[in-house]
Order: sequence, then structure tokens, then C-alpha cells
Amino acid sequence: MPISPELVAEMQVLRMFDTSTSQSGLKVHSDASADIIAATRRLFEKQLTTQVDGGYLTPLGYESSVHLQQLLQILNSKPLL
Repeated sequence: MPISPELVAEMQVLRMFDTSTSQSGLKVHSDASADIIAATRRLFEKQLTTQVDGGYLTPLGYESSVHLQQLLQILNSKPLL
């Protein structure tokens, strides 16, 4: 499955959330890039966030964000060889 620019933008938004606490939300303002605004809307439509402009992560959104951050940490680590 190819990774579309839309999916990349959604992953960028998910990365912005602080997963160390459930009390931290995100607000995407109208002067953000069109790609980020659209990605934030899609995450809301997929029920990963609580508001169309960000809000808080839903339980599924939290799990997705944690997995994404773990994957990025693995991919950005140096090989052990």
C-alpha cells in the first residue's frame, strides 16, 4: 500500500500530540497550511480526535499516535551492526 501525501499529513498531525498525558490537546488554527487543516479534519472524521480542528485524542487516536511515535523511533534509530 503506497503512502499518500494525505496519509503523511495525517501522521504529521498525530505526531504533534503529546502522548505523555491525556490532558494535552491540539488546536489547528485557520492560518495553518491547507494540508494540515485537511488532515486534522480527516482525523476527526476517522474518530481519532474529538474536534474537527484538533481537540484531544480519542482512545483509538491515542493508540495510533503512540504506535506511530514508536515506529518513527525504530526507523530513526541506528542499526546495531
